[in-house]
Order: sequence, then C-alpha cells, then structure tokens
Amino acid sequence: MDIQHIKQIPITDYLQQQCYTPTRVQGIHYWYCSPLRNEGTPSFKVNTERNQWYDFGTGEHGDIIDLVCILQHCTMNEAIELLTSSKQIVQQDFSFGGERKASKHKLEIISVQSLTNPYLLRYIAERGIPLNIANRFCSEIRYNNTNRTYYAIGFANDAGGWEIRSPYFKGCIAPKAITTISKGTDVLQIFEGFMDFLSWQTLNPSSTSDTIVLNSLALLPRIQEKIKSYKQVESFLDNDEAGRKSFDVLKQFYPSIIDGSVRYRTHKDLNEWL
Repeated sequence: MDIQHIKQIPITDYLQQQCYTPTRVQGIHYWYCSPLRNEGTPSFKVNTERNQWYDFGTGEHGDIIDLVCILQHCTMNEAIELLTSSKQIVQQDFSFGGERKASKHKLEIISVQSLTNPYLLRYIAERGIPLNIANRFCSEIRYNNTNRTYYAIGFANDAGGWEIRSPYFKGCIAPKAITTISKGTDVLQIFEGFMDFLSWQTLNPSSTSDTIVLNSLALLPRIQEKIKSYKQVESFLDNDEAGRKSFDVLKQFYPSIIDGSVRYRTHKDLNEWL
C-alpha cells in the first residue's frame, strides 16, 4: 500500500477503532471531543470529504498519518508501519456511485483466556514484563474484525471493555473507560496506560496502593471526584507535552499530587525506563 492509499484510510474509522465516537455529525463534518487533550465541548472536526482533521483548541491539523503520530507518540515512518502492517484498519469500500459505504467496523470478542500465544508472549517479554505479572492483570483476547480472527493482550476496564495491544495494533474493544484496581488503601497511583502500570508492578511487585489506569488522557475528567478521598496521590504520566499538560490538570483536581514521572525524567515513559 503506497502513501496515497494510506492517506485515504478514513479517519473516522480509525477513531472508531480507538473507541472515539463523534458527538455530532453535520454532513461531511464529524465532531469529537478532542482525542489529543482534555475537553468537555467538542472542538475536533473531521472533514470526511477531504479526510482531514482539525483541532480548533490547539490549531493542530493534518491527515491520518499526522493523527497517528500524535496519538501513538511515534514517528511518521512508525505511523505508516502501524497503518500498513495492521490489516485491522478498515479499508475504504466504494459503491458504483463513487461514495464510500458506511463502515460496519466492529471488534467482536470470541474468547478470553490466559496468555499462551507465542507472538504475544514474545511481545510482552520485549516490553520487559514478566509473564506472571502479565497474566495476573491481563488476558489473551481472541476477537473477530471484518471476518478475520486476531489475538491481542487485553486489559479490562471498569465498563466491561478492553484495551488491546499486539505488536502491530493498539486499540480497544468498546466501551472505553478507566480501569480501577482497589486494595482498600488511602494511597492512589495513576497511570496513563496499562503497559506503564505493568511496568510499575514489575519494578514493585509488592505494591499495595490503589490504582487508576486512565487508558486515555481524554478520560481524565472522569477521575476528578474519585481522587479527592485519598490521603496521597501520585501520577506516572508520559514525559511529553500531553503528559505535562495532563499533570497540570491533575494538580487542579488534587493540588498536593506527586509527580512520579521525575523518576524516569530521561525517558519517554515508565515502560521505556523499565
């Protein structure tokens, strides 16, 4: 698939795959709460005719490759590899009239079990996570997508959905939500994604703190009330602009929050530090 065909992959399909749904549709314009930051009023627009996006809150804009680069914190070449290597992105389907048919894209779970697939075991090992830690918090998800069967590492959220990861795919099976792990303590730790949480468990297997895994920075507003009851709160967000902005939001929610990212200040995130 050449770069021009990659740029034709519908942004709305990709966002749906990442569990972002439009708040309203006005003709060729799909409006979302921005997946790039925290907001309550939708200001992220996708023009389906041009297959371009624009974030009115920041002025950022571009095509699907630009969007993947920002969402997945990767280079352009890595974004292209993600979009081409993963055949789980729905390809455009045109009718004889030239209009794109409505996508029926939906991930359907076939089975949930302990991690056994050798490709997934290799992937989790490459991320530095021991199998006993991975199996303690994750499952192997076998799912169907456009009449094909795939395997991924699944991490359950509070709403019954799953964050899923494989060497070539990063997405979720709706509904999208945070993940809460309660141990009945007055200390809370907040992680951006489950790989960072697994990394912390690898480094601190006897940790007794309560945990919130955001699964998306866009879900930050949902934890505002949850964190107020804790005596101590520490966050482990990425060392990038999005992570810093999100920490500032958390500081508004909980002024005495501890910035755990200083532990790995020379690395992108906790998993890279591990």
